[in-house]
Amino acid sequence: MTAMKLNFLKYRTNMLLRNNKTPRTNVPYKKAHQIGIIFSVEDKVKHDNVKDLIKKFEQDGKQVTVIEFLPENKDNYEFKFDFFTEKDLSFWGNITSSGALKFADTSFDFLYYLDATPNPLILHLLALSKAKCRVGKSWDDGTSYFEFMVESVGNIKAMIETMYKYTALLK
Repeated sequence: MTAMKLNFLKYRTNMLLRNNKTPRTNVPYKKAHQIGIIFSVEDKVKHDNVKDLIKKFEQDGKQVTVIEFLPENKDNYEFKFDFFTEKDLSFWGNITSSGALKFADTSFDFLYYLDATPNPLILHLLALSKAKCRVGKSWDDGTSYFEFMVESVGNIKAMIETMYKYTALLK
């Protein structure tokens, strides 16, 4: 991604953070119906951890929608999830993927971001998102993007389990 595209993207993301008027709230987990999951493709282990989380949500009676960011030179395991790539970013910093835009426009009860380090394209979708409660890993600038953050010092599996554990306790 060129530096200019990245600058436009960050500018647009900051505008979205200021202008997105979606009401945010923590929904009691038992009353939540729609769950969104967004993550960057890394390896087969992470892919399997995401599938395990989806299974837990489905066993809890939740409807789950997933989208992944597929970096260059990474495998799209099983082609199981909708995805978007850097090619879906216009010169002016707009995401052009209809799937990604539809995902951001969905009023999820919970939207889980399952990356250990922030991805600027996904942060843009989080800023655009109409989700009631966005859940992610805690980092210094994360408070603008999330209503619910978890501290996690383990691997990706530990982070995912922590997110599930604490949101499932919401009453």
